[in-house]
Amino acid sequence: MFGGVGVYANGLFFALIADDVLYFKGDDALKVAFEAAGSQAFAPFGHDKPMAYWTVPAEALDDQESLLDWARQSLEVAARAAAGKKKR
Repeated sequence: MFGGVGVYANGLFFALIADDVLYFKGDDALKVAFEAAGSQAFAPFGHDKPMAYWTVPAEALDDQESLLDWARQSLEVAARAAAGKKKR
């Protein structure tokens, strides 16, 4: 699909690694936080077609608590998305 590595927790796909860059899943609400932190959208098919994954903020890569917070938020996004698909 994207030529990277998928990252799962509790059966949920919430992150990916592509070209040695870690991306976390986001939604409309978390997108605002990612943008404020300087993250970039994952856009393997061109910048006009971004996916709902964002680069992990640089400061989080050096701060375990911050990294875990971002990961938990992304896992929550993945859980909500999965729950929404089950309702259909």
